[in-house]
Amino acid sequence: MSFGLGFGIIQAMSYANKISQQLQVRPQQVAATIELLDAGNTVPFVARYRKEMTGGLDEEQIRQVEEWIGKLRAVDERRAAVLASIEEQGKLTAELRAQLETAETLTEIEDLYLPYKPKRRTRASIARERGLQGLADLILRQPIGGPSPEEAAQAYVCEAVPGPAEALAGARDIVAETISDHAEVRQNTRQKALQNGTLISEKIADAADERAVYTLYYQFESPLARLRPHQVLALDRGEAEKVLRVRVQIAERDWQIAVLACFRADMRSAFFGQFQQAMQDAAERLLLPAIERDVRRSLTEQAWQQAIAVFAANLRALLLQPPLAGHVVLGLDPGFRTGCKVAVVDATGKVLETDTIYPHEPQKRSEEALKTLRQLVQRHGVTLIAIGNGTASRETEQLVARLLRDLPHVRYVITSEAGASVYSASSLARAELPGLDVTLRGAVSIARRVQDPLAELVKIEPKAIGVGMYQHDVDQAMLERTLHGVVEDVVNQVGVDVNTASPALLTYVSGIGPKLAEKIVAYRDEHGAFRCREDLKKVSGLGPKAFEQSAGFLRIRGGTQPLDASAIHPESYAVAQQVLMLAGASMDLPAEKRRQRIEALQKQRKITDLAEEVGCGVLTLTDILEQLARPGRDPRADLPAPILRSDVLKMEDLVPGMVLKGTVRNVIDFGAFVDIGVKQDGLLHRSQVPRGQDLKLGDVIDVEILKVEPERGRISLGWPAG
Repeated sequence: MSFGLGFGIIQAMSYANKISQQLQVRPQQVAATIELLDAGNTVPFVARYRKEMTGGLDEEQIRQVEEWIGKLRAVDERRAAVLASIEEQGKLTAELRAQLETAETLTEIEDLYLPYKPKRRTRASIARERGLQGLADLILRQPIGGPSPEEAAQAYVCEAVPGPAEALAGARDIVAETISDHAEVRQNTRQKALQNGTLISEKIADAADERAVYTLYYQFESPLARLRPHQVLALDRGEAEKVLRVRVQIAERDWQIAVLACFRADMRSAFFGQFQQAMQDAAERLLLPAIERDVRRSLTEQAWQQAIAVFAANLRALLLQPPLAGHVVLGLDPGFRTGCKVAVVDATGKVLETDTIYPHEPQKRSEEALKTLRQLVQRHGVTLIAIGNGTASRETEQLVARLLRDLPHVRYVITSEAGASVYSASSLARAELPGLDVTLRGAVSIARRVQDPLAELVKIEPKAIGVGMYQHDVDQAMLERTLHGVVEDVVNQVGVDVNTASPALLTYVSGIGPKLAEKIVAYRDEHGAFRCREDLKKVSGLGPKAFEQSAGFLRIRGGTQPLDASAIHPESYAVAQQVLMLAGASMDLPAEKRRQRIEALQKQRKITDLAEEVGCGVLTLTDILEQLARPGRDPRADLPAPILRSDVLKMEDLVPGMVLKGTVRNVIDFGAFVDIGVKQDGLLHRSQVPRGQDLKLGDVIDVEILKVEPERGRISLGWPAG
């Protein structure tokens, strides 16, 4: 083994050990995951088809490994650059090298590098140029006895330093920078700030806050340790909009302890007063502003992570909403002045007819609108009406409720219209709906997204889907990376019918991407439907690696190979056939009979024995057995379906104590907003949610009305007793 290879293995295990501690998994699991990712495998592929290697880590854990390995490698890259820089300066001591090599974070490395980092000219550097370093060293040493500071300073008087006072002032500048740049001082001050510091905000006197968005923060004070992420982001936004003035207060005692732990101050020394002045200047001018910036940045980054995590969880839940297949859907994109856009699509999503109605202000042509809607429903056999949840949504809902009094076979659902306008104006929408006015494309999108939310929502940039808070305030690269990962995970979890999928949906399949997605669709258009997964190899640019990564997630129904309709990877077809033979079954058997025989085999044989016989890992075999019993089962089928309504409640109908069924529309830091069928969503505060109850967007739950405030448009909800 070469030294380089040995070092690489040692480094990889070092990474694995560190990450395993963070994720509470075995180092071997992490090491295998890193190896697989470095080899170009995608997260969905590793999670699904390399379980034996990773010990069954799921997509979220694998993405955490991916994130951590990126951070650790970035730290090592920066460490190498800093070491090289200091060594080039001829200032790299053995002690400093050891400190840098054991530093675990970028902040620690930057703290150690700060005294050696090339800077613009500072008061301290100017003083050094004037030869005052020796006088500064005297102040730092705090000698007892000897000359007074003024007498010592006399030796440094020159043309650039006219007198002792100027010499001492320059020396104090050097001391102040030395104190502020000291790594341990900065680390200790930062730690004290995070533990004991206070964040204070106040309204800027002449600032405009017309909607009173920041009222809570006009006079606000909180320990840093108790700040919640949504508060941090609100304060950051208020500060950016020049409504709030925000500062961090660090107690004098805390920063003095941090300084005096590293620098000796002796009251017996004639230089004690000089040191005190320099220390005060260091704190006020250099140290505390820098620590405040560090602390604020740390709080903001933590808040970003939380906001993005909430956004990601909401997005995942939205994408996993069960499809309402088989319906002819009338989509309604509500509006006032410009009217409500209407689109009818058949069960496959094909547009049958579009129109615009004007039931609301200012036209108020409600009877005409009802007539138009009734004709569309009857003409096309509409069974479901989908109403976008934007402007005029509830007014439109009331109109639909009137319509359905005479149409008992039709139901309606309120659905998120977030991103519909983005899709409408996109090149993809123009290509999919040529000749259709941009204003009507949103109604088509609303109709289609209840038929198959995933297939429609992948056409929209994830952050435009609008299921998070402060999405415009967080780090956009981090947000985009996280949300893309969510969409990728969900698409591959569900699986994609390669013969019907749009390029937008295929793009997110493991190993595919936008260019290959277009090539797959082009091949399909030219040669007809794919008959088996092997046919995918005929697509230009889809090589062995892309096939390996994607094949298991692409479904072909009614093709020449029945296993192609399942999530079983082609590399495991031989194992699947062995299992079928042992079970006395085949893919030609009716699904229920095949399932019974697979389950009988599992009862007869231990999974470990069966795995050994067919030459397969237990985790992989478990997945194969599940797929043989229910090939290609959509995981969304196990989730609660959206509530379909035929009538609408008004706020006035609500009374405290009433228990209603509602749909979770958004999950936030302080609770969840729940659609209970009235104009205003109710707030279920987190204090009302039982401990251990994890709410997700789209969940259908029972809620109790606690308080109704019609004048403020607020409904407070609670968790029903029992």
